[in-house]
Amino acid sequence: MFRNQYDTDVTTWSPTCRLFQVEYAMEAVKQGSAAIGLRSRSHVVLACVNKAQSELSSHQKKIFKVDDHIGVAIAGLTADGRVLSRYMRPEAINHSFTYESPLPVGRLVVHLADKAQLSHYFSLMLFYNLPILMSAPKDHGNDPMAWTYLERKFESFADSSREDLIKDAILAVRETLQGETLKSSLCTVSVLGVGEPFHFLDQETIQKVIDTFEKVANEEEGEGVAEPAAPAEEGGDGTGDQDVAPMET
Repeated sequence: MFRNQYDTDVTTWSPTCRLFQVEYAMEAVKQGSAAIGLRSRSHVVLACVNKAQSELSSHQKKIFKVDDHIGVAIAGLTADGRVLSRYMRPEAINHSFTYESPLPVGRLVVHLADKAQLSHYFSLMLFYNLPILMSAPKDHGNDPMAWTYLERKFESFADSSREDLIKDAILAVRETLQGETLKSSLCTVSVLGVGEPFHFLDQETIQKVIDTFEKVANEEEGEGVAEPAAPAEEGGDGTGDQDVAPMET
């Protein structure tokens, strides 16, 4: 119904009561690669898929450090993610400088929500085309394959160790590759925990984790293959040699 007449800004409703700009933003998120966040009682792990547009270009960064105690992962338009990360970093620095304490994550989330809400008020502004996963120590979204894996495992995450949480995050990333071989160059993993500031894992560490669980999987597959039965000894069941006549008594 003449969609182009109603998708020029975010405040115009179509005759069918639809906001096309909202639908465009949701579609942009679906086109992005997965971003995964796992949390235990002591650690938070963020992982994402690195997808380059072509073999001649590098992948775009999807996990950003805001402060030593805050990191974010995005799935959608990375340009919007960079804009919001540049907004959050000064907020964290200013709070630390003014109050000499880390910025509470809840306050940062409220500030970020207020900034995003402004897009609904002015016709010349567009929505931020991305969801955000924010990781932080505990205070007082996406790919269906990864979602299925996490649904099966999420009850055990609370008691998981740091290493198990990293392994589960990488395994969830592997589920999104649809048969493509997982390599350290295809994923980015960050860790944040109690007494452990936000940091990225290097490619060598990620590859060691990948090699570990792939080795275990290969061993389990090898154990599941039945060994061929040994041939029966001749004469053991009376059928070993058909050409020998029975002895007369």
